[in-house]
Amino acid sequence: MKTKVRELRTTAGLTQQQLAERVHVSTRTIISIEKEQYSPSLMLAYRLARVFHTTVEDLCCLEENMRLEDAKHEVF
Repeated sequence: MKTKVRELRTTAGLTQQQLAERVHVSTRTIISIEKEQYSPSLMLAYRLARVFHTTVEDLCCLEENMRLEDAKHEVF
């Protein structure tokens, strides 16, 4: 799932380790989210959104991800 975690983290001047510590996960979890290899749980998405003063919807690009998911299920 696409997120804005890397963009928001770098804009905030945080390292992956610093962000991981703030949201109580491993650095590997942050790396995996940034590489779109792992989708954060709702609670983790909420914690991340709070760090960046944004919404879960914006952080997780929910509109865009929903369009991509819907496109997979369209019948031509």
